[in-house]
Amino acid sequence: MKIGINTLFLIPGEVGGTETYLRETLSRLAEEHQDLDLVLFTNDENGTQLKDRYGGYKQIRFAPVPCRAANRYQRILVEQFALPRHVREAGVDVLWSPGYTMPLRCPVPGVTTVHDMQFRRHPEDLSFQARVATSFLVNGACRRSRLVLVPSAFSRDEVVTLTGIAPDLVRVTPYAADPSFGIPMPQIESVRRIANLTGRGTPYLLMVSNTYPHKNIDGGLRAFVALQRQIPHDLILVGKPRLGEPQVEEALTGLEDRRRFIRFQRLKRQDLIALYQGAAAMVFPSKYEGFGLPLLEAMLAGTPVIATRCASIPEVGAEHVWTADPDSPADIAARIREVLALDADERARRRDAARLHAVGFSWSRTAHLTAQALREAGEPRHGGDGVRAPAAR
Repeated sequence: MKIGINTLFLIPGEVGGTETYLRETLSRLAEEHQDLDLVLFTNDENGTQLKDRYGGYKQIRFAPVPCRAANRYQRILVEQFALPRHVREAGVDVLWSPGYTMPLRCPVPGVTTVHDMQFRRHPEDLSFQARVATSFLVNGACRRSRLVLVPSAFSRDEVVTLTGIAPDLVRVTPYAADPSFGIPMPQIESVRRIANLTGRGTPYLLMVSNTYPHKNIDGGLRAFVALQRQIPHDLILVGKPRLGEPQVEEALTGLEDRRRFIRFQRLKRQDLIALYQGAAAMVFPSKYEGFGLPLLEAMLAGTPVIATRCASIPEVGAEHVWTADPDSPADIAARIREVLALDADERARRRDAARLHAVGFSWSRTAHLTAQALREAGEPRHGGDGVRAPAAR
């Protein structure tokens, strides 16, 4: 079976966990499902990188589509009106779109991955125009796809509720963390990397997220500010400025020593792993997640996680994370104090249980479930184009 993969959404380094999902799943599909021929429809920004990474796989070929994804409106127009022609010319049996949207007039059956419905639940993350366009395109993709892939049962329920499609059209394909987060880095190397990055030798708490409003980074910062005279730790944030940046800056006004807040917008993988493994705890105050990869990354790294009781977080973290009310910095601060007060034995017990839980998620399983869905979507169906109508609301 020949599978087309729509990567027009992908701007390397800019789409966060969606990029990780595509790259990891694609690698496992190529390595473990060699009966599938894969055609990657690439854009101007990602074509070279994808060829460098996947050009060695004999079952992968590349079909460049002239498009600059950084121009959102150009990308939408190209995806809707030019990509179907490229799909037809490539002779694929199924088109998989891993980034929320697909051509609404696709010449072959489509499978779309919808990672979350955050744009509906937290519209403040987008401009009005982007919100309207995203809602139209994602709803249309869900209704036109043979199958929709989601990362969690929570996201499945969100997609069904907010788009009205039938539950039997949705497949849960849980994500995973890179196993390298769980490989202990030599202490000398870890200490050297962290010292080179921060220039400080103090213990620290870690947050990993871009500053979208729903990520609630300001809530985590307010909890840290409340603790600043009680603990010696710094706070390290790894993430780019986004629409929640004004709230972040406001929260930081309460910090007595600004040197205790350290920020990185982008890091090499080994530096990020070192920060995870060296952290006293990770604070993940998000109000909405379709999955929550940093939870598993921290668990593999052996780092306790303070998170919230929101969205997919209880599903992914289970009993292995400390949860707090996202709207209460005092509650988040209390959970931080609780984690920092753990004795060595209890910390080790909780660490080992969390690692075992995280290991249960694998990209091989994600790829296996994805391959199953792609094969199912490509099966001949009687009557029309095989796209079923949505369930009645």
